[in-house]
Amino acid sequence: MTDSFWWDLLLGVGAALLVTWLVLVAVLVVVRPRGGLLAEALRLLPDVLRLLRRLAADRDLPRGVRVRLLLLMAYLALPIDLVPDFIPVLGYADDAIIVTATLRGVVRRAGLDAVRRHWPGTDDGFTALSRLCGLS
Repeated sequence: MTDSFWWDLLLGVGAALLVTWLVLVAVLVVVRPRGGLLAEALRLLPDVLRLLRRLAADRDLPRGVRVRLLLLMAYLALPIDLVPDFIPVLGYADDAIIVTATLRGVVRRAGLDAVRRHWPGTDDGFTALSRLCGLS
């Protein structure tokens, strides 16, 4: 095989990765919390992390929900972010946005009662979490 083939392959893979990253950033822009909700999300982060751990350990929840939560916690533990921190607004908010989107999916599959049962924070914190995630 020629060197041209390898360069074409490398450029194709690089272009595919770039397009995938741009799509993921666009999704983050669409599902991000509006207004002051993003600041609330960052303030609630310690309680949300405890909530994620408790939900992931609950054997009564569907396996798919627990797997999603474990994958989310692994992503949060990684030092590399989907959106680099130097990008305004989204750079620091990508974790909060991804957590919000995941919690919406957990509530759809497991129910709001499961999230409420495992919430470690105050009632006001749960109200803020509900508002942030668009939960009813």
